[in-house]
Amino acid sequence: MAKKKKTYIYKSKLGMLIQGNSIELLDTDDEIAALKGKVNLIITSPPFPLNNKKQYGNEKGEEYLKWFIELAPIFSNLLADDGSLVIEIGNAWEPERPVQSLLHLECLFGLVKNPNANLRLIQEFICYNPSKLPSPAQWVTVNRLRTVDSYTHVWWLAKTDFPKADNSKVLRPYSKSMLQLLKKQKYNSGKRPSEHHISEAGFLKDNGGSIAHNFFEMDILDEKREVRLPHSVLSFSNTNSNDYFLKTCREKNVSPHPARMSGGLINFFTQFLTNEGDLVLDPFSGSNTTGYCAEKLQRKWVSFEIKDEYIDQAIIRFSDPALKSPLTKIK
Repeated sequence: MAKKKKTYIYKSKLGMLIQGNSIELLDTDDEIAALKGKVNLIITSPPFPLNNKKQYGNEKGEEYLKWFIELAPIFSNLLADDGSLVIEIGNAWEPERPVQSLLHLECLFGLVKNPNANLRLIQEFICYNPSKLPSPAQWVTVNRLRTVDSYTHVWWLAKTDFPKADNSKVLRPYSKSMLQLLKKQKYNSGKRPSEHHISEAGFLKDNGGSIAHNFFEMDILDEKREVRLPHSVLSFSNTNSNDYFLKTCREKNVSPHPARMSGGLINFFTQFLTNEGDLVLDPFSGSNTTGYCAEKLQRKWVSFEIKDEYIDQAIIRFSDPALKSPLTKIK
């Protein structure tokens, strides 16, 4: 019988990072079970269903689907009644074929149809990364048969049709034309060809920004084109090579986690779906970007990671002097 790996806990001012298998611990550990029904936001990027095994761990095919569907009741039990589950997942391809797999869609259907959970899809978001390397390489750069797979899906699920949410907290900057309209306090009202009726004062109130879209362009593709993402997204780009974490990793000759979830996405959903003091959880945290963002936004947090090297990276991330909240091992 394999020896069970010891569980270690690291704490900051607002949260804790637990080293261990999150699914096993959430299902069996009595102390961690106390989280059930109290989590306001579960946000995570689980291992993608890739055909090749990666160093951060991932299942394949039917094994992945079974594993993924079994997450539904665990997550459902953790969530508060008005809590949300946000999952980022990439596309999958059929082994040795230039054909896109339906596995990620089967995973989504499995989550919402699991009879032991109570989840429904609230909204889907698309996260587009124009800097993403060409993939799948076999069918894009070796045999030039397909275009670059450059986006991921972000699913927002909940146990109720009306989870806690406030889009006024994640507004986009107004466009130049909208700013001019607000300044002039005048525009062409009336009926449009679409048969929508635009009132005389419907667009004259300054709400501090426009409502966010469900499409995120994580890097600016054309610097001459105005990209109006919420400030929470723009302020934390996943490829920002000048941030403290990546600079320190370079100095220490550490290879950062290869599949880090964008801090911009985490910031957006944390501000959109929670309030200060709420509890955020990430069961597959890697270098713990989720905990870092939650700490900066004054949310309580719990993260899980099983690999030693990624725990070390989380410690680097939290040693950021601007955060003033290092991770300290307590158990």
